[in-house]
Amino acid sequence: MPPKKTRIKDIARIAGVSIGTVDRVLHNRGEVAEKTRIKVKLILEETNYSPNVMAQVLKSKKRYHLVSLLPEPTEINSFWKKHPNGMERALEELDPFPVTLTQVTFDMQDEEDFQTKTGIVLNLNPDGVLLAPIFKTESVAFCQRLFRDNIPFVFIDGFIENTDFLAYVGENIFQSGRVAGQLIDMVTKKKKDILVVNIARNIQNVHHLNSRTQGFLNYFEKSGTNKGKKITIGIPEPSSETVRIEMDKVLEKYPDIGSIFISGSKSYLIALYLEEKGLKTINLIGYDLLDMNVKYLKLGVTKFLIGQRPEEQTYKGIKKLFEYLSLSKVPDKIEYLPVDVVTSENVEFFLK
Repeated sequence: MPPKKTRIKDIARIAGVSIGTVDRVLHNRGEVAEKTRIKVKLILEETNYSPNVMAQVLKSKKRYHLVSLLPEPTEINSFWKKHPNGMERALEELDPFPVTLTQVTFDMQDEEDFQTKTGIVLNLNPDGVLLAPIFKTESVAFCQRLFRDNIPFVFIDGFIENTDFLAYVGENIFQSGRVAGQLIDMVTKKKKDILVVNIARNIQNVHHLNSRTQGFLNYFEKSGTNKGKKITIGIPEPSSETVRIEMDKVLEKYPDIGSIFISGSKSYLIALYLEEKGLKTINLIGYDLLDMNVKYLKLGVTKFLIGQRPEEQTYKGIKKLFEYLSLSKVPDKIEYLPVDVVTSENVEFFLK
């Protein structure tokens, strides 16, 4: 049987004082004789007393309203369908406590929509914000406003330095790009060219895709053995027709491409193109366990996928915000999640 937890009334009984006196010593408020204060503190140390902070939170009348600002999940951007699951799991665990969550989403192809939604978030008067800072410039401005309003915020899916964020939960983006580089280096002949594809309208403002690309190229600058060209292209919109036009252009100009790295979650668009063209010798690597990505991984069109654990990101992000607000528990600034390398042989493990 576990030892009985020491309570305030036990401390009061041992010290021969009232419960109110012990409470004043614990919270350093009110008048307490110095001799009594020392006596109570000594007993607190001897009994290893620790307050039941969760009980204090339950008794508190303060309610905490959290707001998430994440991309809107769509058929062509289904990666973001998994994030609400993590938030809902966190809320289920926090059900006894006074916390609510409002989910706000934005179009990740539209910076203006993101700006509009940041205004909606601020009008909700949140106690804390969970944020995916997809657009760097607009996210910096929003974070400055949150900081001025003394609203703590946690990043997922990437973080922006010098923004006074409370915490970040997610992959080491630059390092995951290097991992992708190492994987492609292993399966690409030394003299074959390598293509990097960024599917985004304004890649310079989409910082996580930028950071992955930088990490990928850095691997070959520092460690890679492949001696072929490293070609980078941007595809402005995620449509099959646009992908076909842009890929036709680059393969005509660079016919010796041996591998393709897609910096985001839409590798299935490139896989579909390769399948339709019958290009079976080109290696493909991308991100995230979307249904269509998994389909082409199992078919062998895609060689590797890198998983980001989206549900774990949002679950931990909500918990960190709640614990900071209710318990004054300051989390570690950065919590990197493992980089999951997924193949056709182990994919079922990650889908459980």
